[in-house]
Parts: sequence; C-alpha cells; structure tokens
Amino acid sequence: MSTVGNSTNIFWQESPIGKTERQKLLNQKGCVVWITGLSGSGKSTLACSLSRELNNRGKLSYILDGDNLRHGLNKDLGFKAEDRVENIRRVGEVAKLFADAGLICIASLISPYRKDRDACREMMQDSSFIEVFMNMSLQLCEARDPKGLYKLARAGKIKGFTGIDDPYESPLNCEIELKEKEGECPSPVAMAEEVIFYLEDKGFLQNE
Repeated sequence: MSTVGNSTNIFWQESPIGKTERQKLLNQKGCVVWITGLSGSGKSTLACSLSRELNNRGKLSYILDGDNLRHGLNKDLGFKAEDRVENIRRVGEVAKLFADAGLICIASLISPYRKDRDACREMMQDSSFIEVFMNMSLQLCEARDPKGLYKLARAGKIKGFTGIDDPYESPLNCEIELKEKEGECPSPVAMAEEVIFYLEDKGFLQNE
C-alpha cells in the first residue's frame, strides 16, 4: 500500500506479460523519440515522416502530437507556465506507457522548458529516451509560419508565445540535433533517416 501525490491506499498491479515479452512479439525495443523545437521548426513534419519510414520497415510506432493532445487529454490546459509543465508531464507519462508496451513513441511538442523535458527523461528507467532537437533559427521558423501563429504573436494577439515573448530553452545533451542547411529545413525523409540510423545503431529496431 502506498501514497502517490493525492492518491492514497493504492497498490501497484503487476502484469503477467512484461516489456520483454512484448518487445519479443514486436521484434523491436520500446522507446520515446521526443522531438522538441520552436513552432514551425518541422517537428510534426519529422514525426509523420519518421512514423511512415518505420511503418515501411515493419516497425510499430505512435505519434503523440502536442496540438492533437490538446483536443482531448490536455484540453483543460492553457499556455500559462504551470499549464505547460502539466502538459509535458502528462505527455511524458503517456509516452512512458507506449514505450513500456514495446512501441516506438514519437512525441512532437515545443516543450520549451529544459527541466520539463529532463523530468520526462527521468521517467524512463533506461536509455530509451531519445531527445531530438530541431535546431532551426527563429528567423526560419517565422518565415515558414505554417499556422500563422508568429504573425498573430507579433500583432499582440497571442501572449506568451514561445520564441517571441516566452523563452525556449535549448537542450544541452540531446541525442540528435537537426540543423537547418543554407537557411532551409532539411527534407522530411533526410531527417527521418538520421533518426532511424540512430535507432538502428542503438538496437531499437530489433529485439535480441
């Protein structure tokens, strides 16, 4: 019996089928690929391309997209600092479950605060948290502005917008850093291949 947060008198129920068995069934190792960066840096584009490439290789993945999650799981949260912390915490817990199930979980969120991303990393008990930093300049992201949000932020219609009037804290020790080339974002396939190379090299795409 234990107390966790505001929950009292609770017990951890062990499953008869563990992570090892699930990974053997899928012939892959569960992990979290956490894609972080400014709005417009190509996070969702990479997530979709990566998921497609993994599917082509017979590997099971699932995307946790920041905007999509705010349609359901996190629809009660706004964009105040404390709400952003809780948003990332919830996504981290869900991503952990997907990885435990043996899936390659692709989390695509701005996740601007370093301590929140580090907290998600600490949820994982092994080296299965892979931080991918979309290191694209503010100038490039604002020029792309696929959702028109920078224009609204510059006009003062959106407050607390990351990169404009709210900070983005770059990763210090990410596993993968993707940079712009000659002022352009690399192609989706090229970025996905770089992540897949890492996953292959670290043994996530087979279960031995």
